[in-house]
Amino acid sequence: MINPAQIRMARAGLGISVRVLAERSSVAESTIHRFEAGRGGMQTGTLDRLQAVLEADGAVFVSADAMGGPGVRLRLAEVN
Repeated sequence: MINPAQIRMARAGLGISVRVLAERSSVAESTIHRFEAGRGGMQTGTLDRLQAVLEADGAVFVSADAMGGPGVRLRLAEVN
């Protein structure tokens, strides 16, 4: 499951505001702000919607492993 920092990182890397993420995921802006600030949890289904929107735009969520903590990468653009 992704964490608040990963959502912030993904939004920053993709240049997506909370407002845009909220509109595209049908999640209230206040819910996203609260979760990113660590002031509340989020239901799994709601978190899944946020993740789906960010992944569709190119975010790749990386789990923690022996090399480091969780993070975010951006998919390479397809070259034609």
